[in-house]
Amino acid sequence: MIKIVSKKKIIILGSGGHAKSCIDVINKTNKFIISGIIEKNNKIITDLKIPILGTDADLILLRKKFKYAFIAIGQIKSPKIRISKFLQLKKQLFLLPKIVSPTSYFSKNSYIDEGTIVLHNCVINSGVNVGKNNVINTGTLIEHDVEIGNYNHISTGVIVNGNVKIGNANFIGSGAIIYNGIKIGNNCIISSGSIIRNNIPNNKTFK
Repeated sequence: MIKIVSKKKIIILGSGGHAKSCIDVINKTNKFIISGIIEKNNKIITDLKIPILGTDADLILLRKKFKYAFIAIGQIKSPKIRISKFLQLKKQLFLLPKIVSPTSYFSKNSYIDEGTIVLHNCVINSGVNVGKNNVINTGTLIEHDVEIGNYNHISTGVIVNGNVKIGNANFIGSGAIIYNGIKIGNNCIISSGSIIRNNIPNNKTFK
């Protein structure tokens, strides 16, 4: 007997390039129906073929109709927008699901918290713990026993070796390699292609 699982309606915050990638992953999970997009300028985005439901000001009313929401806004210089959206959605009692692409490997012994997305072709090995509202972007490898806090954006093709600890609100650029056991603080920016051999304290930019 085939078990039919009903899909949940979800709304998406954001409409840029990162949103397109997130939408593709969400559709591939086959768990949600994307009902519409929240866009600050309320502009029409024809290539996504998803209706615009309104702006942030409409979220209170939309909560009466929709239970689930997801933040599909990337970050480079600052995580402030992602953090403020997350706190706003939580205040309005939206549920922010954990999203893992079916093309990624995610160990049954690892964990991600609400609002975090693992995009296509990632590997999340055993003993990994990832906090809230993180982006683990396409093709990233996170090895065993890594700890990642909240509000981080780990870009495409990053390699995070075993026992690394990453704090909150960091941006790690594409192709960066973080050596085993390294500790990265909070609010750091690590440029694309960087090789991190030493610990990085809070509020540092590594080029």
